[in-house]
Amino acid sequence: MKHHEIKQLLPEVLKRTDQAGSPLYGILEVMEILTEPIENSLNNLPRYFNPYTTPEEFLPFLAGWVDLDRFFIPFHYQSTTMPEYLQTIESDRLRELIVTATQLSKLRGTTSGLQSFLEIATGLNGFEVEEMVSDNKIDPIPFHIRINAPKAAKIYHSLIERIIEQEKPAYVTYTLVYKLQ
Repeated sequence: MKHHEIKQLLPEVLKRTDQAGSPLYGILEVMEILTEPIENSLNNLPRYFNPYTTPEEFLPFLAGWVDLDRFFIPFHYQSTTMPEYLQTIESDRLRELIVTATQLSKLRGTTSGLQSFLEIATGLNGFEVEEMVSDNKIDPIPFHIRINAPKAAKIYHSLIERIIEQEKPAYVTYTLVYKLQ
C-alpha cells in the first residue's frame, strides 16, 4: 500500500498530523516499504499456480498437490541416500506431467494411461504396451503385459519401472523390454 492509501485508513485526527518530518509520516513511509514485497507476491500469485510460469523451486509443491511426488525427487536435489527409483526429472517434463495429471489420473490402470504417462515423463515417444503376451508354448500369460520401450529410454530405467509399478493394475505382472532400434 502506498503512503496515501495507508493514511486513508487512519482516523481524521491522525491524518492531520501526517506532514513531512513528523513521526507519523516516517511510520507511514516505513509501512509502505515493508508491505511492498508482500504486495508484489500477492499481485503475482496466479503465476505460482500455473505449471508453465511457476518458478522451478515451486514445482515440487505443485507436483505434490497432484500426487506426482511419489515418482520423483525435486530435479535440483541430489543425494546418494535416496532410493534408486527416485531419479531426478527435468523441469519441463515435470511441468507437462503436472498439467496432464488429472487426465492421467482418469486413465490410471489402462494401457493408454500407462503409455501416455511414460511418454510424458521421459519425453520419448515409442512406448508400446502389449496386453496379449504369450509364453514359449504360444499360450497367453494371464494378467501379464509387456512394455516395449525405446532404446533411448534406458537412462530412465528405474523411473520407468516405478511408473509401471504405480500405474498398472495391481494384479497384473509385467515385462519391460527395450527395443533394439
